Formats: sequence, structure tokens, C-alpha cells
Amino acid sequence: MPTTDLLVARGKKLAAGAGALAAAAALGATLLAAAPAHAAPEPAKPFGVVTAKTGLSQRQYPSTDSSVRGHLHHRAQVGLVCKVRTQSVGGNTIWYLTREERATWVSARYVTSSGAVRYCKDVQRSRLLPPNAAKHTVG
Repeated sequence: MPTTDLLVARGKKLAAGAGALAAAAALGATLLAAAPAHAAPEPAKPFGVVTAKTGLSQRQYPSTDSSVRGHLHHRAQVGLVCKVRTQSVGGNTIWYLTREERATWVSARYVTSSGAVRYCKDVQRSRLLPPNAAKHTVG
């Protein structure tokens, strides 16, 4: 078989392969366009969803006597680091440490978790401290 015939045969195979690739890319783009546009990315697990109709106060410490550091609206998603047993709120003694820039505590009475949340005593200390904790240490 002459070299030119070989090159022509290879060119036809490459063109057919490129056509299939273009069709697959078009199908993928169509499927992506069909995905709901309002779907927000889920936070890293575990996370919780606020169930309180009026929202939920974020506290500095796991107690209702502690100062309020923020507020979460109804159905807000919040990342959870770990949990502790402390003051009872509505019969529930669990409080969650949130995974935010400035870590706060929320009562589990008004948060539905996405899965298993470990106790704070079982979590590595480095995960409990905020990333810029060294700036705020005293001593």
C-alpha cells in the first residue's frame, strides 16, 4: 500500500474520531445546561440546616448566657466541626461548633445535621482553632 493511501486512511480515521469527540462534547454541554441553575454548592460535610422559623443565634460559647456573635436564618446551611454536651435547650444538651471564619456555637435543638458529627474531644486540636488563632492569643 502506497504511503499516500496510508495517510489518507489515517486521516479518515482521525476525522471520524474528532467527529465523535465533538458529539460527546455537545452532549455534555447539553446535560450541563439542563442542570438546575439555582443549585447552590453543598458545604463540606458535616453540615447542618437551621430549623428554627425565626432563625438561630450564634453564640461565643455553648450557652444561652454567652454573647450573641451572629444570626442564621431559617433553612441556612452551616458547616459543623464538632459537638459538645452542655446546657440544655428545649431538652437537647448538644451544641455544635460551626466551621466559619470566626467559630461560633449553635444549639442542636434548632439544627438538623447532615450526618455524624464527632465530639470535640475526638477531633484534632488544629481543626478546633480558627486559621488565624495565633494573632488573637494572649500571653
